[in-house]
Parts: sequence; structure tokens; C-alpha cells
Amino acid sequence: MDSNDGIIFPKKGKHTPVLGPVAVLAGTETDLSLLCGMLDFDSDGYQKLFTSRLYFSSRSAGGISLSGPVVGAPYAVMVLENLIARGAEKIIFLGWCGSISREAKIGDIIVATSAIIDEGTSGHYRSDAGPRSFPSERMAARLSAELNEIEINFHSGAIWTTDAIYRETRRQVEIYQRLNALAVEMEISALFTVAEYRGVDMGALAVVSDELASFKWRPGFKMSEFKRGRQAACKAIKDLCQKI
Repeated sequence: MDSNDGIIFPKKGKHTPVLGPVAVLAGTETDLSLLCGMLDFDSDGYQKLFTSRLYFSSRSAGGISLSGPVVGAPYAVMVLENLIARGAEKIIFLGWCGSISREAKIGDIIVATSAIIDEGTSGHYRSDAGPRSFPSERMAARLSAELNEIEINFHSGAIWTTDAIYRETRRQVEIYQRLNALAVEMEISALFTVAEYRGVDMGALAVVSDELASFKWRPGFKMSEFKRGRQAACKAIKDLCQKI
């Protein structure tokens, strides 16, 4: 056993299901419920995965799986590691974000092309001190192509991932604005890091739920634009899952 190997590691147990290669990971309860309906899962037909829910088809070994909600990098990675251990190879994450660019408005969809690491989980999977993690180029391209196909406008660019939602200070926002980050959230950089470490394809969409670019918080959680953006993102994910 290599001294760098984990002592505790994810593995498929005797009675845990084997998942198909395609998995969707939802950051929020509301998007999990929306995707559950779109992907034709029985809302009550799930297994517990830590404090999340795992939906999968018991009729088809190659079926799509859906899990969530997840909050924060450490917990999101716990769930991702277990999805990979159970067979997931192509994974799409859907989350919410706060825009720090004046170009990204409430309800807009962002395809993450990189993630700036400002969380503590990635460093445990990387020996280098690189400041960013990246999706699989193939998955990011597929997400962009699917949004284009259903004629949904979107942004492509960097996401800033932080551990501390209440420490998004003006100084920090200014720093990440200069690095051309479009938005801030709490999971994506760690998910990209772990997906690369485990050798699986992963991409991420983030829907803008609130705005911070002006250094005053503008929440949009109840706005119709936000609801439409979430629905469009979920539709794109549903359609892509049926193709990959």
C-alpha cells in the first residue's frame, strides 16, 4: 500500500447498486426535485447516500442516476467519490451561483470552463499548487452544444469556489473580478479536481441566483427569471443525458 493512499476509501458494498455511467449531481433540493420529475424517477423511490438521496433505475444497469442535494466542497466530494465507486463515469453537476460579473444576471446559465480554487478539499487530491481546476473538455463542450441546440443563451467562463459564503468581501470580489471569474459558489472546483484525479468526465452548469458585482447583495431566488433559468438548465441536462 502506497503511503499516499487513503486509509478510508470509497468502494461498492455487497448490497449497493451498480450505477450506469451517466450521473447527475444536484446541488439543491429544488433542482433535485425538478430533475427527478424530468428524468422520470419516482420521488419516493430512492436510497439514502449520506444525507442525500440517490435515484437510479433498478430495471436497467446502464440507466441514469441522480443524487443530491449537496452543500459545500467536502460533502459534495464525499457524494461524488461514492458515485464514481459505484460506476459513474460521466457526471454533470447543477448548482446555483452568485454573479460577480455585471454581464451575468439573475437567471443566467454559466457553463464552467474552469474553477478558481478557494476551498480546502482540492489540496488533498493535488500535489501541485495550481490555482484552478478544470472540467473535462468533452463534457463542457457537450453542455455548451446542448444549450445551443435548445436555443438557450448562456455564459462560458471561470467560477470562483469558496468555503465561506459569508466572507465574500468586497476585496475578494474585486480580486476575482480581475481574474475574470463570472460567479462564486461552493462546490465546483473541488468536484473538478476529484473528477480529474479519478479519471472521469465531469462538467458543471451554474444558474445565477443572486448578484454581487456592485458590492451590494441582490438576491433573486424568488424571481421568475431564476425559475426559468433553472428549468432551462434542467432541460438541457435531461436532453444531454439521453445522448451520452
